[in-house]
Amino acid sequence: MNNLGNSVSALKKGEFVILHDGKGRENEADMVLLGEKITPEKVRRMRKDAGGLICVSMDAAAARRLHLQFAVDMLAKDKRHPLSSMGAKRMKYGDMPAFSISINHLSTFTGITDNDRSTTIREFSKLVKRKGGVREFQNNFRAIGHVFLLVSRGLEKRRGHTELSVELAKRAGTTPVLVLCEMLSDSGKAATKVEAASYAKRNGFAFLEGWELAGEKGP
Repeated sequence: MNNLGNSVSALKKGEFVILHDGKGRENEADMVLLGEKITPEKVRRMRKDAGGLICVSMDAAAARRLHLQFAVDMLAKDKRHPLSSMGAKRMKYGDMPAFSISINHLSTFTGITDNDRSTTIREFSKLVKRKGGVREFQNNFRAIGHVFLLVSRGLEKRRGHTELSVELAKRAGTTPVLVLCEMLSDSGKAATKVEAASYAKRNGFAFLEGWELAGEKGP
């Protein structure tokens, strides 16, 4: 089985996939997990082994159903606000951010613990899976919280971990809600591709590169 096949199989089983976006972009690897398979233990592993920001990606259809907008668009709406222009600034690699709002489930306490973040992610995944609407969303979650939501712009528009993870979920035929966490190095920088691939090999995780999901030729 090829890397893509291994990754699809691993995702469906609730295993981590180490996903590297590409040298021409962030050149970073994320630990990726299907949202409905989250547990407190897996949140703990992501924050300890990866160390980046724990986020949840989703497809555009789910975002529309829940009336979720990009944070940069919400900033830009009021042109009179002194911070409105901040959302127009692109990342160093040229992209606009995929961030929307951040949330906590109403049953959580502070929202930041492994148990709380696991609950928020799991309940959000359930909501999207049953195609719940905005009323159910606002009745069961609060904002601003500790789980950051990301919305895919589609691989034809953006090649980030948000879009790549959602594409992986679609290839697997699963609900397109994924947990992502950037892998960092003890050097203070992002983990290199070699470091991320080595971590995947040591732990028996699938390792996948962005070009494989995008149907492109490798470097």
